[in-house]
Amino acid sequence: MFRRVLIANRGEIALRILRACRSLGIEVAVVYGQEDRLSMPVRFADEGIFIPHADPLASYLDIEAIVSAAKEVGADAVHPGYGFLAENPTFAERLAEEGITFIGPSPDVLRMLGDKITAREVMMKAGLPVAKGTDGPISDSSEAISMATEIGFPVIIKAAAGGGGIGMQVVESADDFKAALRLCQGRALSAFGDDRVFLEKFIEGAQHIEFQVLGDGNKSIHFGERFCSIQRRHQKILEEGPWLSEEVRAEIGAKVVAGAESVGYQGLATFEFLRDVHGDFYFLEVNPRVQVEHTVTEMITGTDLVAMGIKIAAGESLSLSQDDVHINGHAIQVRLNAENPVTLTPSPGKLWECHWPGGPGVRVDSHAHTGYDMPASFDSLLAKLIVWAPSRDEAISKLDAALSETLLLGVDTLIPLHRAILAEPDFCQREITIKYLDNHPNLLQG
Repeated sequence: MFRRVLIANRGEIALRILRACRSLGIEVAVVYGQEDRLSMPVRFADEGIFIPHADPLASYLDIEAIVSAAKEVGADAVHPGYGFLAENPTFAERLAEEGITFIGPSPDVLRMLGDKITAREVMMKAGLPVAKGTDGPISDSSEAISMATEIGFPVIIKAAAGGGGIGMQVVESADDFKAALRLCQGRALSAFGDDRVFLEKFIEGAQHIEFQVLGDGNKSIHFGERFCSIQRRHQKILEEGPWLSEEVRAEIGAKVVAGAESVGYQGLATFEFLRDVHGDFYFLEVNPRVQVEHTVTEMITGTDLVAMGIKIAAGESLSLSQDDVHINGHAIQVRLNAENPVTLTPSPGKLWECHWPGGPGVRVDSHAHTGYDMPASFDSLLAKLIVWAPSRDEAISKLDAALSETLLLGVDTLIPLHRAILAEPDFCQREITIKYLDNHPNLLQG
C-alpha cells in the first residue's frame, strides 16, 4: 500500500479521497490555491502545498507544479479526483516519468477514451450498442449536412475531446446546420484546444443511465447502474439507483465489463448510455475517473469505491467477483449547488450558517461549513446529500425530510428546486427523461 498520497484537487472530492486514504492508513498531502488556503481538505491533510497563481483555476492545472509538489512531499501516488487533470494523459505520463503512481487508468487508455470518436469505435468493437453517427470528424459543412440527412434529423454535434456538455448542439434541420457546426467547432477549440466534432443521431425522449465499473487491468466487474436524467446544461443535479430490472442490468453490465476488459482498464470508470423510449441503449462515453455520483453506488452496494480504486492503483487485484456484488434498497443524491433555484445562475458568497441533516441512511459529502466563503471561480457544488432507504418511495420521503433540515444561509441553493422535484408526480412515477426540467418549467412558480 502507498505510504503517502498527494491529492491534486479541492472541495468535497478532495475531502472524500482524504477519508478513503485515512481508512487505508495512508498519509495525505494536498495541493491548494489562494482561495482554498483555509479549506477543510487543507486543514485535515498531513501537509498542504501552496501553488500560487493569479488565476485560481491554474493552481489545479499546473502539471509541473503538482509533479514538483508530489516529489517534495515524497508522495508514492497522486489522486486527481474528478475535473481538473483527472483525465489528462500528459499529467499521468509526467508522474510515471518521476516514478509516481497516477491513481487511475494508464495514459494510453486516458488518451483513447478522451477522444470520443476513438472511444465509439473501440466500444463498438467490444460489442456495446452505439447510436448511428459519423466514423470520424467532420469539418466541411456541405458534406456534413449530407451525412446528417443520411443519419436522419434531429442529430447532435459533439466535440471529439468534449466533456461536461461543452461543444454539444442538437440540430433539428439542415437549415440550422451550418451555424450550429461553426458554433460547436468554436466552443470545442476554446474549451479543449481541439475543434474536431462528429455527428450522432439524437435520441429523443431519452433517459441517461450509467454503469459503475472497477477494473484491475485484467478483470473488471460492474456495480450496477445509476439514473441521471435530471440535468441542466447537460450537467446532472439529481442521481439515483437502482433503476433497471435484474435482467437488463445483467445484460448491459456484461457489455460494459467486456468494454473495460477490452482496453485493460485499471481503476474506477463510468460507462454512460442513453436509453430510448423502446428500451434500447446507446453508448455515450466512458468517464475514466471517480464520478461525482459514486456515492449512490456506495450506498446501495455497501462498498467504498474510492478506497477500492486506491487499492487497485497500489497493485492489488480485484478482491470481489461479479457474484459478490449485491444491490440493496434505493439511494438518491442531490447536488446542493450554490445557484439560484429558478434561474440556475451561480450564487457565490459567504455561508453565515451551515447545518447538515442526519439520521439513519443520511449522508453528506461536503467541504462547506459555517463561515465558508464560496468562491466564484470554481464549480458551484457546495455539498452532496445522499439518502438510502429500502424502497424508492421511502428514499424520496427521507430525502425531502433531510432537505427540510438543511440550513445554508448566505447563498442561494438548489434546495427549493430539489424539494419541488421530489413532490412532482412525473418524478414520483418515474416518468423522467433528460428533458425533465425543460418539460417542467413551472416547478417553482408560486
